Amino acid sequence: MTAVISTPIGSRLDSALGRFTMYRLMLWVLAVLAVYSMLLNVLGWLSFGLPEMLAHLALCLGLTYGSNRVLAALFHVQLHSESSLITGLLLYFLFWPTQFSAGLQLTDLAGVALACVLASVSKYALAWRGRHIFNPAAAGAFISGLTGLNIATWWAATPAMLWLLLPGVLLVLYRVRKLLMAAVFTVVVVSIVSAELLRAGSDIGEALWQPLAQRPVLFFVGFMLSEPLTLPPRRWQQLALATVVGLLFAIPYNLGFVANSPELALLVGNALAFAAGQRGRVRLHFQGSRPLTPTTTEFRFQPERPVRYSPGQYMELHLPHEKSDGKGLRRVFSLTSPPESRVLTIGVGTAEPLSSAKRTLLALEPGDELTGTAVGGDFVLPRKSGAPVLLIAAGIGITPYLAQLAAGSATDRDVILLYLARNAAELAYAQELEGSGARVVARLADGSPPPAFMQDAGRARIDSAILKELVPDIAGRDVFVSGSPASVRSLRAAARGAGARRIHVDSFAGY
Repeated sequence: MTAVISTPIGSRLDSALGRFTMYRLMLWVLAVLAVYSMLLNVLGWLSFGLPEMLAHLALCLGLTYGSNRVLAALFHVQLHSESSLITGLLLYFLFWPTQFSAGLQLTDLAGVALACVLASVSKYALAWRGRHIFNPAAAGAFISGLTGLNIATWWAATPAMLWLLLPGVLLVLYRVRKLLMAAVFTVVVVSIVSAELLRAGSDIGEALWQPLAQRPVLFFVGFMLSEPLTLPPRRWQQLALATVVGLLFAIPYNLGFVANSPELALLVGNALAFAAGQRGRVRLHFQGSRPLTPTTTEFRFQPERPVRYSPGQYMELHLPHEKSDGKGLRRVFSLTSPPESRVLTIGVGTAEPLSSAKRTLLALEPGDELTGTAVGGDFVLPRKSGAPVLLIAAGIGITPYLAQLAAGSATDRDVILLYLARNAAELAYAQELEGSGARVVARLADGSPPPAFMQDAGRARIDSAILKELVPDIAGRDVFVSGSPASVRSLRAAARGAGARRIHVDSFAGY
């Protein structure tokens, strides 16, 4: 489940950020922060020395990218360049740039170099079914610290960096829909640290400012705790994880050979997340595709092993292709097949203009292989089978409901599906919907009549009054809204205006 901002600013922000995958956005934000840190150094706000900072950046990026490239070749997997560059930039901010004023500091350089190489190695050695268990940067920094060569200082946590760090973190968290999780972690850490500072005699302003400006709270939660591959799949699990990691982050302890540190707190959290859900990548063998409508296509895959998921969740696919359009190689798609199916299916909008990833999907031949890297999402029906629901789908937003309806929910509970499309030809999965047992209401923009089994909602724009008329008992239903960010925003507002109390949304940023 995702949250959206119901304002024109939110709409423009969704459109802008939808052009980038999470990985590409994080890479750009970290790169801008690296340039900003050097500008601060030139202005005298930081005192590392520009040559030292450039050398440190080159070392971190060069070693993480180079070692990752070598390991990818050894393990015969395609290099994910963005991931290696992100890791290098994270390590740039974790370790203090080596100072050369007193000569070549070989020990410090060796510690940073070791962290970079170990970060790459952890993706393969500390992995399960091809998927890394621990945040690579945290793993490299922690193990390097155990050697005594160098320790992570998380120097990005300085007041001067905060002015650009805060908006960058907020952009990333908004894009990955982890603002609530970040808020839980931040409140836990700031509460504990501030209480300690107040006990030590600090005033309230300093006690609140110090953990945010001089400790790596924001950097940690924005760029490391929020990494999707090391998070549990459900939101309640993520909130619980944020609480546990926040406690480990903020409470001092010393166990002899290890003491509390941000990297150790994150590694413990990664281990807990690993046990919480679908772990490890799965190879998917392409079986074929079929057109659903003139602008949507279904793709079928045979997984090499059973995939555990709940109806309404998504799978992230790794789609290697040349001449990427800037959105990266990984995209998420709602699974339309029920969990008990031996075949996985996804429905994808394939109207022109096509992204490079969609062109890759359309070019697949039977037998071709892709990799599913993660399963997650909270867009699932209430556990109580008798709870009535209203499902609202705008266009391709129909896809997460297919697995839910195929799982028999429409026979076990009172289900109304409101389906918005341009015309009757754009109503995907009509046969499946007819057999689901759900009451289906269609609103077609061109005013044409829907299939006979669907109730015609007319061509008027769906607002709160019309929604209340179509579903008089909406206040007693869990309402689910799926589609583009703009559609979700409008329909969510209409549902709330009609009296809905429990609204869940799934916003498709577009690929």
